[in-house]
Amino acid sequence: MATREYDLIVIGAGPVGQNIADRAKQGGVSVVVVESELVGGECSYWACIPSKTLLRSGAALRAARDVEGARQAVTGPVDVAAALKRRDGMVREWNDTPEAEWLRKAEIDLVRGHARLAGERQVIVDSADGGEPVTLVARHAVALSTGSAPLLPDIPGLKDVAPWTSRDATGVRKVPASLAIMGGGVVGCEMATLYTSFGCEVTLIARSGLLGSMEPFAGEAVAEALRQAGAEVRTGVEVEGMSREDRGDVVLALSDGSQVRAAEVLVATGRVPRTGDLGLESIGLEPGTWLDVDDTLRVRGIDWLYAVGDVNHRALLTHQGKYQARAAGDVIAARALGHDVDDAPWGTHVATADHSAVPQVTFTDPEIASVGHTESSARASGIDIRVVDYDLSWVSGASIYADHYRGQARAIIDEERRVLVGATFVGPDTAELLHAATIAVVGEVPIERLWHAVPAFPTVSEVWLRWLEEIGR
Repeated sequence: MATREYDLIVIGAGPVGQNIADRAKQGGVSVVVVESELVGGECSYWACIPSKTLLRSGAALRAARDVEGARQAVTGPVDVAAALKRRDGMVREWNDTPEAEWLRKAEIDLVRGHARLAGERQVIVDSADGGEPVTLVARHAVALSTGSAPLLPDIPGLKDVAPWTSRDATGVRKVPASLAIMGGGVVGCEMATLYTSFGCEVTLIARSGLLGSMEPFAGEAVAEALRQAGAEVRTGVEVEGMSREDRGDVVLALSDGSQVRAAEVLVATGRVPRTGDLGLESIGLEPGTWLDVDDTLRVRGIDWLYAVGDVNHRALLTHQGKYQARAAGDVIAARALGHDVDDAPWGTHVATADHSAVPQVTFTDPEIASVGHTESSARASGIDIRVVDYDLSWVSGASIYADHYRGQARAIIDEERRVLVGATFVGPDTAELLHAATIAVVGEVPIERLWHAVPAFPTVSEVWLRWLEEIGR
């Protein structure tokens, strides 16, 4: 068995693993990355990129239809075949050659195959091409960035109907006539928005309301829009069993005694860590569990092991994983070379934004952009807050953007410190409002100072001025 030695071994070559490797390499250490699938990972081929590419066609069509002078030029529905072709281009037909070439140019070695830990700082890779296993030894650190996988709940008949997961939904080649979606979270709501825009008959089934971790008005707006678009939204019920009929349809039995029939069923009920077959038992950790880390992304109790991205369960978002990866790559290189480590709250070698300053965009109709606390989470944290709501349709820029603009913006103010600690925007293209709020939250910009950040007129960003007028000096 061949043995190779590096300063750092990274398991997983998605955006997170790539960023760890790049930062550590730039920091002066030798790096190898191990990947069992495609270099570029879940986000590039099965999640963020294909899903947002597919969603964009419907969003653009809705925008055109709500502007007099543009709607007259819209004569048909989404061209599904063209949308799928555009998706294929964005994922490069699931070809990772450019990503692998990037690693080569960065002087980062790539080993293809399934990796598993085999003891302290030791990794065995079963070759993807069936060749001899490779043993990798890390002089300093191993970083796990293997991501997460869809959770398949224990429901009678589920496995027998061959359910879709998010990969099937974003990689679809032929859109089914009907689709039942289990789960009211981000994936479920985005896919309901997407498939409704494709003309598919969609039923979204959620045990509680939609987007439960967000402000209540966000989920309510998405549910209303889905219903107006023709989808059926069933909340307060659970799927108790399912079966596939001889003619091909799936029949779902619900807890209220009713049934839902669909050509396919998509399970979007959560995620689990991809740690079940990484050899964690060889170092005293439990396979299949999320990995607990400190703010430098080091697994607690193991001074050479790092867990970055979804596997640490801090914030299951690509941009947060890449943020963690930059900190992890830098700190691994610093520790390997004996340099000082900056682990102050906003230091170079920590990922502290995961605690209370996470930005997120949900690409539904309407779009939802949020950062930091909701009203509920702020109160649960014991913060003395003021909640400021504003109807986005009252802003001049919104009236120009669309003839029937509907939206809402909520600011969460820490009354004691007089700073913004949370913001939620609901409405068309509100993603572009988000980064200003993120900067205000992370920078702890005083309300009095925000009066001097003047929003341009006429834009939807003028909501910032309306918030300040509500707050007062």
